[in-house]
Amino acid sequence: MTPDGVAEKPKTARLWSSRDWVLLWSGQLVSVVGTQVSQLAYPLLMLALTDSPAQAGFLSAARTIPYLLLGLPAGALVDRWDRRRVMIVCDAGRALALGSIPLALAFGWLSLAQLYAVALLEGALNVFFNLAETAALTRVVSREQIPSATTLNEVTLSTGSMLGPALGGLIFAIGQGFAFLVDAVSYAVSVVSVWLIRADLSAPRTADASRLLDDIREGVVWLWRQSLMRFLAFVVGGTVLIESGYMLVVIILAQRMDASPAAIGLVLGAGGVGSVVGAVLSGPAMRRLTFGQIAMGVHWIWVLLLPLYAIAPTPLALAAITAAAYGVTPIFFVTQYSYRLARIPNELQGRVNGVFRLFQFVGQPLGLALAGLLSQFIGPVNTVLVFAALLLVLALSITLNRELRRAGKLTP
Repeated sequence: MTPDGVAEKPKTARLWSSRDWVLLWSGQLVSVVGTQVSQLAYPLLMLALTDSPAQAGFLSAARTIPYLLLGLPAGALVDRWDRRRVMIVCDAGRALALGSIPLALAFGWLSLAQLYAVALLEGALNVFFNLAETAALTRVVSREQIPSATTLNEVTLSTGSMLGPALGGLIFAIGQGFAFLVDAVSYAVSVVSVWLIRADLSAPRTADASRLLDDIREGVVWLWRQSLMRFLAFVVGGTVLIESGYMLVVIILAQRMDASPAAIGLVLGAGGVGSVVGAVLSGPAMRRLTFGQIAMGVHWIWVLLLPLYAIAPTPLALAAITAAAYGVTPIFFVTQYSYRLARIPNELQGRVNGVFRLFQFVGQPLGLALAGLLSQFIGPVNTVLVFAALLLVLALSITLNRELRRAGKLTP
């Protein structure tokens, strides 16, 4: 075991030889696909019920709002609790919550209040699960394996982004409640995979329950004193805001082109195809390029791609642009994720990542709500141009940050 608690394994150990990592990874592969299925179903169901882009944006945002309220205390609590137990309880709760939607639809009981309640509950449980899973990763792989593990995790997310929307559109077309049932089953699979993990996933410390605020403060102070990490928190928050917002706009644009739910799923699935390619390329990119080069290059390519949505004439064009945009963003996300996991001490993983995710996920509800409101009042095309302008500002700030420009390679 290293001084900061990262699992110590021989440098030559193959990542796939770790039984516990394979269990953690495979369970999340299934869960991510299910989450992507329901993530498309939420706005499609709201649009079917209300024909309101603003309501669709608000409902999608409701899944991420809990990060604003719970991110800091959840990070501190994850460092105190048994992380495996946290993940099991959270995924069991999410399975029950998602399962209530098809049940209510079947009996004609579904209301907007229930949709918002399920979205908020799912989001709250995701806060705890996500922080526990991030911290648990450093307990089942060695420091040398972190870049490879985070790359494969991004491949997992990208695969979910590819398969989930495509399946989600098809499943939603068959029955509006089936997409949520699929996600509920995927959470149940994750419960089993986490339950089978043998490693002790908890932080190597004991904490006085009366000092929760001190624990939170420790995580905030640690992050704030790391100037590059602090800047990255703002950058990732801005990136997530823009990414979340324009993806809702893509759904609205496709719908106004008279695309079916299945076709909309394929448009977003094309983004998943690009994301898989980008995730696979992230490993070679980290070996050949510096952190600063990756951050600047990815965001400037994205600056060139985003305005193309405003002139896309068909759903096929939307799919092509989405595939290209999602082909570059995973490279940045894998790089920054590897950077912070390798540098945060294990006993602070939950707290510091909780603070970091607070910055990150404050952008998600803002982006979704902003996209829904702007699309309703100025139209989706003008909304794309607003997000393109925000992205230009973000790319300029990255380019002007001397410390990030000078950041070296993460892998030898």
